[in-house]
Amino acid sequence: MSSGVESSERSLAWSNQPFRELVRLAWPITVSFLSFGVMTFVDTLFVSSIGTAALAGVGLAGVATFALYCFSMGLLRGVKVLASQAIGAGRRGDLGSYLGAGLATAGVLGLLTILVGELVAQFLPLLAASDAAGEAALTYLRLRVLGAPMILAFVAIRELRYGESDTRSPMIAGLAGNAVNIAFNYLFVIVLHWGVRGSAIATLIGHGIELAIVVYAQSRVGFSLRGTKLSHVRELIEVGVPTGVQFLLEMGSFSLLTVIVSTMGEVQMAAHHIAIQVIHFSFLPTVALAEAGSVLAGQAVGAGQDHLVKRVARSALAASSIYTGAWTIGLLAFGPLLVSVFTDEAELSAVALVLLYVAALFQIADGAATVARGVLRGAGDAKVPAQLGVVCAWLFTPPLAWALGRGLGLGALGGWIGLSLEILSLALLCWWRLEREHWRPMARASRERLSLSALRDADDVGSASISYSG
Repeated sequence: MSSGVESSERSLAWSNQPFRELVRLAWPITVSFLSFGVMTFVDTLFVSSIGTAALAGVGLAGVATFALYCFSMGLLRGVKVLASQAIGAGRRGDLGSYLGAGLATAGVLGLLTILVGELVAQFLPLLAASDAAGEAALTYLRLRVLGAPMILAFVAIRELRYGESDTRSPMIAGLAGNAVNIAFNYLFVIVLHWGVRGSAIATLIGHGIELAIVVYAQSRVGFSLRGTKLSHVRELIEVGVPTGVQFLLEMGSFSLLTVIVSTMGEVQMAAHHIAIQVIHFSFLPTVALAEAGSVLAGQAVGAGQDHLVKRVARSALAASSIYTGAWTIGLLAFGPLLVSVFTDEAELSAVALVLLYVAALFQIADGAATVARGVLRGAGDAKVPAQLGVVCAWLFTPPLAWALGRGLGLGALGGWIGLSLEILSLALLCWWRLEREHWRPMARASRERLSLSALRDADDVGSASISYSG
């Protein structure tokens, strides 16, 4: 049957060299993924010149900002999964419909994020270590969430480009956005002395530049949104919600860790934020490899070549381990130098350095867990890996942050010990699931969905033909 995706296999150009294709896709994704995190990192560097209170406040607000976005960003990753599976099945005509579903969803979620963000901003000062830190957190968060609709629209278009194996357009957008953010941070914070408010405004301008560039890139290919139906939105929700919930609940766990650390004092909170900003550069390339692995796994499933899924995963793990292994050595060897970029205060430097040493211990496991979950999502297996991530996050990190951090007086170190156990457990569980091939039923279900979509399109064409001839 011509529409029976399940019964046929399609050739994939990269099937003999998945490692090379992973690297080709991943390095531009790495650069573009740096966008959101690096903008907060740049804000941190400029705000650190104001003082420890401002640094602690932006650290708290930065985590809250990402927490507000994480569900939507996770859900919109479903655009990439749907697009890559459709391409593997030879159904490029569905791409415009999935983009339309993504943009509509991004618009609704963006408006909701602004409303919820305003409420969260009002309560954030209650969680800060001081009044000054609380005021900085309030100011920064209220401005950052105003960009939610354009940030999520950018994510929707970016995910479609990824699904089509175009990782360069989002990379260019990320580079341009960050360059603009740096320039305006310097103008607003250093020259005009607008403080935290100026840093947040600079970041909004940077995100606007990112969106403009990917809109231009997509317009050259065509948007073709007219075919979008409610069924496409339902497909996106079905595929994306598990990841969105996972991101939200895991971020909830991490946010609670941050809140617990924040109550331990400005030094502990500032050290926690410095360590997080440093390891952004260690985990984002592994996230990029996971995204590239998700694209290739989705294409393999759509093409009916499930045997390629594990090959993709192992290739991604090899690349990830090389990179994270280098970071393990780098954090141990150059930790003091990395901390000195942010502060020269002795107490703050000592606490941040210990956290970086703990981070060195979980680098390889973090890359392994990230890669496994990305490949599983691409294969259509999103729910169980999401559940595993949530369980591990809440079982280890907040409880140990409280017990070891506050109970035993270890401070932020207690929470980072919990974080290490969370990551190691998740890596072991996800790789067990991947190697035992528990994802295969979900891969078959994905092909059945594509087959039904093909049959619906055939019925629509047939009905239109009959109506015209009549």
